[in-house]
Amino acid sequence: MQRVSWDRYFMDIAQVVSSRSTCSRKNVGSVIVRDRTILSTGYNGSLRGLPHCDDIGHMMEGGHCVATIHAEQNAIIHAAKNGVAINDGTIYVTASPCWSCFKSIANAGLRRIVYGEFYRDERIFEFSQRLGIELEHLALSTAALSASALPAVPPIE
Repeated sequence: MQRVSWDRYFMDIAQVVSSRSTCSRKNVGSVIVRDRTILSTGYNGSLRGLPHCDDIGHMMEGGHCVATIHAEQNAIIHAAKNGVAINDGTIYVTASPCWSCFKSIANAGLRRIVYGEFYRDERIFEFSQRLGIELEHLALSTAALSASALPAVPPIE
């Protein structure tokens, strides 16, 4: 059996992470990696401690739900909260970053973005080149989605 590439491995994990999303308008997951080691993960969801928009309704502005923190921002925040340095790492994200997330990624010192599907903002292409950040498309996998739909393993008693 042929092993999957590291990029496919981490993108598939990002897809599974996206299954935790609490805003069904767009399930997005991200994984931050350096030296083939996962440093942090994130998915889009409500502010910690507040009800999920899927439960109480979406806060819409300009066609977007603005109640959520994006997956990339959550991964960066979780790393910072836990004292994990992410500079010079790679972020795998199931949808290309919006402009705000792209700026956070750049200022966090991440050097490579691997995204699954294009999402809205083309400025990331120009600015990634200007900043020397690698930007790479890797199509999402149907295998990862099947894996995230597997039934939970019952607890050992």
